[in-house]
Amino acid sequence: MVELTPNEIVMELDKYVVGQEQAKKAVAIAIRNRYRRSLIPDDFREEVKPKNILMVGPTGVGKTEIARRLAKLVNAPFVKVEATKFTEVGYVGRDVDSMIRDLVEDSVRMVKEEEVSRVLDKGKLIAEEKIIELLVPKSKKRTNINNPLDMLFRTSEEEVGDDEELKNISIQREEVRKLLKSGELDNRIIEIEVEESSNPTVELFSGMGIEEYNINMNDILGDLLPKKTKKRKVTIKEAKKIMGSQEAQKLIDMDEVIEEGIKRAEEKGIVFIDEIDKISGSGYSSGPDVSREGVQRDILPIIEGSNVMTKYGPVRTDHILFMAAGAFHVSKVSDLIPEIQGRFPIRVELDNLTEDNFKEILTKPKNAIIKQYQLLLKTEGINLSFTESAIEEIAKFAYISNEQQENIGARRLHTVIEKLLEDISFNAPDLKENEIVVDDEYVKIKLMNDIQQKDISKYIL
Repeated sequence: MVELTPNEIVMELDKYVVGQEQAKKAVAIAIRNRYRRSLIPDDFREEVKPKNILMVGPTGVGKTEIARRLAKLVNAPFVKVEATKFTEVGYVGRDVDSMIRDLVEDSVRMVKEEEVSRVLDKGKLIAEEKIIELLVPKSKKRTNINNPLDMLFRTSEEEVGDDEELKNISIQREEVRKLLKSGELDNRIIEIEVEESSNPTVELFSGMGIEEYNINMNDILGDLLPKKTKKRKVTIKEAKKIMGSQEAQKLIDMDEVIEEGIKRAEEKGIVFIDEIDKISGSGYSSGPDVSREGVQRDILPIIEGSNVMTKYGPVRTDHILFMAAGAFHVSKVSDLIPEIQGRFPIRVELDNLTEDNFKEILTKPKNAIIKQYQLLLKTEGINLSFTESAIEEIAKFAYISNEQQENIGARRLHTVIEKLLEDISFNAPDLKENEIVVDDEYVKIKLMNDIQQKDISKYIL
């Protein structure tokens, strides 16, 4: 966090999201304020609350992508929820507390992965010793005890055999260790014991199980339940990975992991509530209505700051950053209850995508659509390239399609590109030519049938 200034955060977001400078600026300030808060005196730190953000804009313009990339950028626990799934609690929906439980689950998982990677080298060394033991076992343990006093003084590692035998075993084990390190035994099959991941749950009431509350019977009973193991035959290369990971997990302290996970969720967590316009009051009066305003009132205490009970213990929501988004086509932001509006003090309008934006989306981001298709076809030995005029035509067709039909934003490009490259993708394994260049003529031939010529004229100046 120390290195990331608001400018640098925006620059990183620019690599994946085209345009929407106002939204990027708002989220960059919100994240930087978290770092600033960590530096102020403890007695005042609790008073500084995060400024939640409401993003307003049509679908497919980058609302979710901004939030997701931001969380990944600052390595923060992140969860995305649809506001509409809380409108049917008792039918198929979930209670609003589940968003915090999911966030804590993600946070604990992140911390656990970090801790496991930290001790992974130690785990690999232990796994290596266990594999050596399987390949070259030590001599058998003592079974006949002549003197009863020997029972008091012998160790569990005591072995039977003369010095010569033990010396030979030691030499063999060293040779096997060298072969293991060099990878010469990687393809050899070995039988190992693998822990089974069991998740027993108890069904309650009308089919709703304990899993709804993220409670696992193993967590309740702890070590009282013996861990199930099963034998698997795998290559030594795979055995090193499986056993190394198992041993690394035994080395970490889960109590510390959970404590750090809860702290990280409380201090750095980001909850993204999508489709918040669908629970506003206006525009949804007809038909069965499961109290959308009631959902807003349920969400309110979580956003304001409260304690939510999770399987890891109580979690405070006071300093979690909430980001909400909605198209607000039918309803308006003012249709939300005043308390909810007040809890999202930063309001950002996202722009509709222009033709120039589409051109940038096709080529500029790290995960640009054209780059994806080029890499996919590269696996078939085909070098796919696009002329500048072809990219302009694709952007034009995508823009016009959004104007003529439903505006689905950047997602329209996937539809257009898939239609454009349909024949090439289908015939790719059988094509003899390695170089394929897509020009504007090819684009017009493939896509003209989807858009009427008479409608194109009114969009061309």
